[in-house]
Amino acid sequence: MVKFSANARAMRSSAIRELLNVAVRPDMISFAGGMPNPSLFPIEQVDELYRSLTLEQKQVGFQYGPTGGYPPLVESIKNYLKKKNLPLEGNDLMITTGSLQALNLLAKIFIDPGDGIVTEDPCFIGGVSAFVSFQARLAGVPLDADGMDLDAFDRAVESLPHPPKLVYITPNFQNPAGIIYSRERRLALLDRLRCIDTVLLEDDPYNELYFDASDKDLTTPLKVLAQEEIPICYTGSLSKIFGPGMRIGFLLAPKQIIGKCELAKQSMDACTSTFTQVLANAFFEQGMLKPYVETLRQAYKRRAEIMLGGLKEHMPKGVKWNTPKGGFYIWVELPQHIDASQVLKVSVAKGAVFVVGKAFDPQGTRNNFIRLSFSHTPESKISRGVEIVSQAVSEFL
Repeated sequence: MVKFSANARAMRSSAIRELLNVAVRPDMISFAGGMPNPSLFPIEQVDELYRSLTLEQKQVGFQYGPTGGYPPLVESIKNYLKKKNLPLEGNDLMITTGSLQALNLLAKIFIDPGDGIVTEDPCFIGGVSAFVSFQARLAGVPLDADGMDLDAFDRAVESLPHPPKLVYITPNFQNPAGIIYSRERRLALLDRLRCIDTVLLEDDPYNELYFDASDKDLTTPLKVLAQEEIPICYTGSLSKIFGPGMRIGFLLAPKQIIGKCELAKQSMDACTSTFTQVLANAFFEQGMLKPYVETLRQAYKRRAEIMLGGLKEHMPKGVKWNTPKGGFYIWVELPQHIDASQVLKVSVAKGAVFVVGKAFDPQGTRNNFIRLSFSHTPESKISRGVEIVSQAVSEFL
């Protein structure tokens, strides 16, 4: 008989990964994957980047690289973060294979079985899976329009036998709820954290994807506001602003934490793909990031507006949803008696797929929510897809 480890037995399957088998059907309208549409990828720019590389740069790209990252890319991302006023002094930066690897590295170096972690509820499924796989005890905190409910945060901390090893948040265009923390809530949360012996894990992959320039200041990281009074591990990603297939994320954290993460990464993959790091560095150095991200902002804003219009037109009364200021997601709340899994079955039969709420519940139970991602769906199909989902919901009202 095969005997798996306790860590393996604690692993959760990703509902999103399972749904992708359905989502790729040519007749299916998919709101499931939180990913860019292929038409938005910077294919021509990357072709140009590769042709511009010297022979030596291409040879470096085919070789193993330092565990902490391709040095020119590390410097490029440091300069990028410096412009956002993120503190580099006293911190170090490493490149990871997607920001999800950064979450797994931090889980690996911090969590012992039974350790408490305070998360958002709903919470990014990748974070939940990473923490649970290391046998963490999760305490979820409900979100409102401004961020974590701080009274509920206090109760979550008190529910744990010891101070939480980590507090995990995604403050900008949160996955799946689509909200952005207000500045007041960020500062109030930092005040709470100053009284707790813990580490804040600030996951910020959607930072650049605000729809309107007037909202840019809302995305200021907590690591900027905290002024290093609290140990904060700040993770980001190029997946949403260059391409998820590049598998490039980064972690900015106190030096002693980066040192441990590098040791942990050595036993995972030795180094992130040097080839894609070389391309990403050229993307930064040749000034392609800013105009490309501006294109993405407008594309996602249009898609969100179409989806919001479809919800307003087709969704029955009694159903609520957020109005995102950026990112990829609209979080739809159904009446409590409706099971989103049953709605999903009907919706798939009609030709549209989404992700059910319990996939994002740290306890995996609450299921009267659905996540609709507008980022991947062609504009021409969004309205019809929302109409199908709305019809499916109506059958349970």
